[in-house]
Amino acid sequence: MGGLIFAAPASGSGKTTVTLGFLRATARQGVPIRSAKSGPDYIDPRFHAAASGRECVNLDAWAMTPDRLRHLAAHSPGETLLIEGAMGLFDGAPPDGKGSSADLARLLGLPVVLIIDCARMAGSVAAIAHGFATLDPQVQVAGVILNNIGSPRHEEMLRRALPETPLFGAVPRNSALSQPSRHLGLEQAEERPDLDQFLDTAADIMAENLDIEALLELAAQHDVPKGTATPLPPPAQRIAVAQDRAFGFSYPHMLTDWRAAGAELAFFSPLGDDPVPQADFIFLPGGYPELHAGQLSATQNFLPSLRKAAQTTPIYGECGGYMVLGDGLIDAEGTGHEMAGLLRLETSFAQRKLHLGYRTLCALRGPFPGSYTGHEFHYASTLRAEGDSLFYAEDAMGTQLGPTGLTQGHVHGSFAHIIDRAT
Repeated sequence: MGGLIFAAPASGSGKTTVTLGFLRATARQGVPIRSAKSGPDYIDPRFHAAASGRECVNLDAWAMTPDRLRHLAAHSPGETLLIEGAMGLFDGAPPDGKGSSADLARLLGLPVVLIIDCARMAGSVAAIAHGFATLDPQVQVAGVILNNIGSPRHEEMLRRALPETPLFGAVPRNSALSQPSRHLGLEQAEERPDLDQFLDTAADIMAENLDIEALLELAAQHDVPKGTATPLPPPAQRIAVAQDRAFGFSYPHMLTDWRAAGAELAFFSPLGDDPVPQADFIFLPGGYPELHAGQLSATQNFLPSLRKAAQTTPIYGECGGYMVLGDGLIDAEGTGHEMAGLLRLETSFAQRKLHLGYRTLCALRGPFPGSYTGHEFHYASTLRAEGDSLFYAEDAMGTQLGPTGLTQGHVHGSFAHIIDRAT
């Protein structure tokens, strides 16, 4: 049944909420639907999965090869793929916007439905719709969803301004659709006890105000070409993976690659004070350890077992996991907390500074030899980092950022998240 992309002129237009409502509404109808998220996003895909009941993958047109993207986007006959864009439709990495949702539309040959936040406009909506539809002939903007409509009269004015633009719906402003957020995006899906209620409410609103049948018909006209990806090899046969609210940022495609190569994954919860399972490799993904630093520091099983495992077992931490491997972490209130003490690293969340962007990573040592694409997004400041570096890094423009990360004995980590092999 093909696929389509929900995109927008800018961030904050309501893409995620409309996407979640559409996914839940179609899943309730028994439509076989799966979703994907454009770009390096860990949070929205968990909401997608909760809405549709299917795992959501990341499609990153900057960090992934075309074959990888086609492979991840390919779906079974009779199944619809909905991709939620990131930022504005044509917004990507400098210098040329590579990695945008428009890149995905070109590569996969899928139509775009533009979600426009109409809260502060009327006739001007026509200029936005026309501009986005005509900017790039290779990007098919098939129509518009009007979002955040203030009243029936407001909707009538907007519709009058778009007499020849296909409209797939008009969603009224509704406080029930607001979502709490924090410094890296929305609060995580597993933190919301009211998540199912929210998704059902969003589904009811989208079912009433979107032309779901027309959107599914549009998707059915555009299928995704097949691709064969070169998988990321697993670092060991049996891998222990931390997974909970403090360590929730792992890419599904990486874990899938490892499983497909025969690796066994054992998940455990540091916040639940689980001891690290017996394994040949330990992976601490990113997440929000800064929000749970006191609880992690006080664990009776997790930290002691991690320190013991470090004597013989390779350990790798990304971003938040990297911070936990260090000597100490200062939380937003300025309180210091003892961490694992396996790297000579001290980080602070009291001194915030945004670090954001794609990275090309060349391993200097450690468990992942070779070169990789990656991404960095955090607010933590490094107060002290002593020892051998793990990677040599460049940004999206090819600017040399120099050595990054740390390695000591069997323990390795950096603030960058590995996405795929670099070409």
